[in-house]
Amino acid sequence: MSFQTTDSKKEEFRKYLEKAGVIDQLTRVLVGLYEEPEKPNNAIDYVKKYLGSPVDIDVDKLKLEYEKLKDENIRLKREVAELKKELQAAQQEQN
Repeated sequence: MSFQTTDSKKEEFRKYLEKAGVIDQLTRVLVGLYEEPEKPNNAIDYVKKYLGSPVDIDVDKLKLEYEKLKDENIRLKREVAELKKELQAAQQEQN
């Protein structure tokens, strides 16, 4: 019983990958790599490049930059809110 369940899950997953076009895309990548006259030193980078993924990006550095920018955005939003309050107060004093 468990064996059939595992096989049916595998088949369901294979159908999902096929429907999503993953199998065709991976096949194209691997055929391209196979037909490459000079095999690249790093096959993973070749696959990433073929699929459109950047290869030389430091994800940790990007995460750190994202966090810094997110914090700066919060700070600037607070500053804008404070400046709006000051402006309203100044306008009310003139009236």
